Amino acid sequence: MGQKVSPIGFRLGNLYGWSSRWFANKGLFVEYVLEDQKIRKHLMQVLKSAGVAKIEIERSFDKRTIIAHVSRPGVAIGRGGSGIEQIKKDIIKVLKITDPKKLEIKFEEIKIPDLDAYLVAANVAEQLIRRMPFRRVMNQSLERVKRSGAVGARIQMSGRLGGSEIARRETLKYGSIPLHTMRAAIDFAKYDAQVPKAGTVGIKVWIYKGEK
Repeated sequence: MGQKVSPIGFRLGNLYGWSSRWFANKGLFVEYVLEDQKIRKHLMQVLKSAGVAKIEIERSFDKRTIIAHVSRPGVAIGRGGSGIEQIKKDIIKVLKITDPKKLEIKFEEIKIPDLDAYLVAANVAEQLIRRMPFRRVMNQSLERVKRSGAVGARIQMSGRLGGSEIARRETLKYGSIPLHTMRAAIDFAKYDAQVPKAGTVGIKVWIYKGEK
């Protein structure tokens, strides 16, 4: 059996940074980790329509800064900033923060959504849930990634594809994906789609953007 390493974790500290950036004294580490999990779970649901792909959390003393990477920041911000205010109120309620000034929310735009592995995987999942043919979905998604300027890409699905009785794995790729090269900027994401009558279908996406 092969020993697989996450392309993101393999390049942490070299090409990519950590999603949570803070230091915890003894006894606070578990509390901070659980709090980060709550924040991410809430925002990934609330900002789904805005095309959220990643949530970064920074802590400086007792202040929290949340950076959400979205493909449609206008949807997230809302008219006159009403979206940010509502999200801030929800997080304050979830975390039971007493001082609203100790929470800051920022949005960063993802300029090319078709080069973000998480957004590609989420888009594939949405089409599968709408009962689109899985091979057509894979071909169209890979073509969009190719047109966006990726050097190489791979999309893999696992499960009862097409509603078949026996689960199987299908893979479609183009170009090169040098997983062992540390300089290679490879974006990776996995996503579980709850497909009607087929159950859970696992989706994995690799996108190679070139060397840095």
